[in-house]
Amino acid sequence: MKKTIPADPATASRLEDLPNIGCAIAADLRLIGIDRPSQLAGNDAYELYDKLCAATNQKHDPCVIDVILSAIHYMDTGETLPWWTFTPERK
Repeated sequence: MKKTIPADPATASRLEDLPNIGCAIAADLRLIGIDRPSQLAGNDAYELYDKLCAATNQKHDPCVIDVILSAIHYMDTGETLPWWTFTPERK
């Protein structure tokens, strides 16, 4: 089933409503205290990634940063982009 992304980020009520966010990343975000999409707006993806690594006591795939960047971008701008669009920014 194809996921429907809200046209207006302000109407997203669940993390799973966001582009590129599935159950696993949503669970990771909840683990670090991000329970609602609105909590992502204006956040720093690199800090959230570091918090996740510290909370789980393991280093996660750096592509997780790209996914978080894409979700923050959507919340800040309303623009839906694939997560790999943000890979060059991270590198």
